[in-house]
Amino acid sequence: MDTTTSTVDEVKALVAETLGIVDRLGSLDASTGLLGEMPELDSMAVAELVTAIEDKFGFEIDAADVTTDMFETIGTLAAFVDANRP
Repeated sequence: MDTTTSTVDEVKALVAETLGIVDRLGSLDASTGLLGEMPELDSMAVAELVTAIEDKFGFEIDAADVTTDMFETIGTLAAFVDANRP
């Protein structure tokens, strides 16, 4: 399934809001690196972001599905959302 621009935009906004970097929202895109590249994204922030994704998109994320690949970029996170949303 192709990740839609809409999903990327929704995930981008959710990442910015969760990490408290809304002022940098305009500089984020699908290729923006997350884990290892965004200092705000620590283990606690990952847990908060997982919860925010579950609440916004209406599905549960199994702990086993939370991988570094999923959090590589905003685009990979959006693709995960598209693949799992109801």
